[in-house]
Amino acid sequence: MYLSSLASALMLLGAADALPRSSNAGYHGSRSPYRRTIQSRDQASVLAELLGTKPTRASPTSADDLRSRLSSIWGGNTNSTTVDFYSGIKTQINANIGVPDIITDVVDVLVGPYRPIGYTNNINPRSPSSPIYPSAMNSTDPDFTLSEAKLRAAIQIPSSFTYGQRPPVILVPGTGGYGGENFDSNILKVLSGATFGDAVWLNVPGALLDEAQRNAEYVAYAVNYISGISGHKNVSLISWSQGGLDIQWAFTFWPSIRFKVSDFVAVSPDFHGTTLAKALCLSAGAGTTDVDPCPASVIQQEYNSKFVSALRAAGGGDAYVPTTTLYSASYDEIVEPQQGVIASAFIGDARGVGVTNVEAQSTCFGTVAAGFYGHAEMLFHPLTIALVTDALSHEGPGSLARLDLNEVCSTYVAPGLTVENAVDTAAQIVTAAIRLLAYQPRLTEEPELMPYAMAASEKS
Repeated sequence: MYLSSLASALMLLGAADALPRSSNAGYHGSRSPYRRTIQSRDQASVLAELLGTKPTRASPTSADDLRSRLSSIWGGNTNSTTVDFYSGIKTQINANIGVPDIITDVVDVLVGPYRPIGYTNNINPRSPSSPIYPSAMNSTDPDFTLSEAKLRAAIQIPSSFTYGQRPPVILVPGTGGYGGENFDSNILKVLSGATFGDAVWLNVPGALLDEAQRNAEYVAYAVNYISGISGHKNVSLISWSQGGLDIQWAFTFWPSIRFKVSDFVAVSPDFHGTTLAKALCLSAGAGTTDVDPCPASVIQQEYNSKFVSALRAAGGGDAYVPTTTLYSASYDEIVEPQQGVIASAFIGDARGVGVTNVEAQSTCFGTVAAGFYGHAEMLFHPLTIALVTDALSHEGPGSLARLDLNEVCSTYVAPGLTVENAVDTAAQIVTAAIRLLAYQPRLTEEPELMPYAMAASEKS
């Protein structure tokens, strides 16, 4: 649902805030630095406050300047309880890391894409070489619940795409984002003209704030479709945030796609959900069952939600294809925990397909690249760009052994990207926050599992 004005958004949010609250199990305590500092703050007033906020400084002019501003907003002590997430977003806009023209545009559309690269109604007339709908031919996949027209329209294929002459890569965005917007200032820059990857991206209607099981259908369909129009070449998948969780769900319950994917690179994923989900909806926090109305996919990303539990019960806690994960241990403002082997981004390798889990701070310890990187900033981390390149250029997952870590970890922003690219990347968290607050409909209970997921959970 795209909202046409700020007034209509606030009216709808006001109605949503009047809904009764209900119990929602599956939330664990966290090391979150965020709390609801003003208990009476409602979602509509917070949204209005953010949309009325303007930059008070010039844009960052260097990588050091950007790092310093972000660290002062989000860094601090990871065990602190003095930072409110949306206060941080407001401060980031003040610090001119929110891209003012984007914020202006978002006032008009709120949840919808603000640039053509995020368009959700794409025309893709090519038909795959074998049937893939309502499920892939000769597969045990469940039928899609969304129409084929809707699934296909979410795939944006640039005019430069070579349909298999170069290895296809599908980019999957995060919560509150569209693929073109999320990746344009970082990974798309690296893949532009690269021999090892030819990118298309998913722009899922509703910015992945709708039901996550349906979000995963877009992934499963896109893999079969892009492979099917590219001479049955394998594709690779690169994700940010919820995109990684949706991909892993698609691997788990649409087994046909596992054999069509060469590599999966996940940036800041939450394979185990996040203990910060309630804070993002301005609910009271750890130790409570009080849930403010929230987009469906955010509730489903709560730590040990029914969605997450079903995924892990069905084997989704381990990789199905060569997988590389990258995450920030100390400063992720969206996903917790993100430390060591208990990190939500950490994925197992019980199937022996090859996995590389990369925690930025420990891998680049003692260097500039071990400093502040939040949830979005991992998209321009030099390790991310180096391992995307490495994974797509070799069989198996990305390998730290093939990298010169002294060189890779010597810069804050990956080579090939500018300070402006990094600022635009960091700004993605601002638009995601606004969309999260503006999205309708809002729920107080987690959606029920689809029958195929329920059946798999009962078998485990």
